[in-house]
This record gives sequence, C-alpha cells and structure tokens, in this order.
Amino acid sequence: MTEPLHDEPAEVEVTRSDTVYAGRVWNVRRDEFTYNDQTIVREYMDHTGAVAILALDEDDRMLLIKQYRHPVRVREWEIPAGLLDVTGEDALAAAQRELAEEADLIAARWDVLAEFYTTPGGSDEAIRIYLARELSPSAQAFDREAEEADIEVRWVPLDEVMTAVLQRRVQNPSLVVGTLAAHASRADGWSTLAPGDSPWPRRSQPVGAGVAEG
Repeated sequence: MTEPLHDEPAEVEVTRSDTVYAGRVWNVRRDEFTYNDQTIVREYMDHTGAVAILALDEDDRMLLIKQYRHPVRVREWEIPAGLLDVTGEDALAAAQRELAEEADLIAARWDVLAEFYTTPGGSDEAIRIYLARELSPSAQAFDREAEEADIEVRWVPLDEVMTAVLQRRVQNPSLVVGTLAAHASRADGWSTLAPGDSPWPRRSQPVGAGVAEG
C-alpha cells in the first residue's frame, strides 16, 4: 500500500543563528546548518506566524474585507487575519480576537480548515485558517487605524468567491487557500475539518535555545 501523502519534518544541526535585521514586525535571520554533509547558510524571514478566519454564515456566504497592502500596492480582498505576536497567546484565542477586531463578529462554532506555509523557501511563517460559523455581532466595537481605517466589508457566496479564485481575480493566499479548502470540504460534508483546539505542531516558533547568536 502506498503511504499517504504528507510532509516530513526534518531535524538538522544548526551551528549558528544570527538576527541580521531586526524589523518593526518581523526579523531577518541567517542560519548556518549541516545538511547532506555540507555546511549551508540561508537567510529567511523570522516570522511570528498568523491565523486567518473564514467566517461563513447560514447562507454559505463568506465574510470578505478589502484592505490596502503596501508591498504589492493593492487593495485586495481578504479574509480576517492577524499575527501571532502576543507572547503565549493560544492560536484559537487569537483567531477569535481578530474576528472581533476586524469584523465586529463572534462565532459559536470554530473548526480548523487548513494550514500552510506562506513562502517556505524564504520565511518560516505558518498560517492556520479557521472556519467560523454560527456568527453574531460582537458586543464591543473596535476603532481601526492605518490600513484598517478604510476596510470595506462584503458578504459573498462561497461559490462566487471560488469562481473569483479560479479566474485569478483575487490573489490573497489565505483567501485562496481557505476558499479552495472550504469549497472542497463542504462537498465532502465538512468531514475534513478538525476541532478548533487541535494541536498545531507546525506553528511558527521562536528560535530555540542552545544555538549560537551573533
């Protein structure tokens, strides 16, 4: 029998790890490690990780927000999301907080929909996408500033978002991955979902102790 397809964690000896740039939100790190009997040096974005939320109402409409993203100079359609930049914060709690802060919503039902690495060749960022259902308004309204000050909100049928993804009219990775996963999972009776509090072993982690830092 063929083994089920899955990514394989790999342990390598990291002999040195340095922060070569300390940024406002994330850093750039240079690691020296041994792999295939060679000493290799790679630089990558040392990221906090993030969560994203695909909020789906009783009519199978997705909550979308349009927000300006400066690196690509685009106001793009997204699903609510946020960094895991609060020390020790549980990922599910972070997702619940982000849904309230960005969309003024709370959800009674939370499931894990998908997980992915954004750019595994250049960043250690991992994102977990939650499916949030049984929605209701949040009791607290949040003030928004900077890029979030002019967020546009729209409820769009899942099938319509799927068409936009396949026609390449929307590009945000969490929106694309979440929409594809939700569309496929719904067709399978949502059997692929996992409990909202499921362990997340691939979550982005701080650099471990015991590695030399310059």
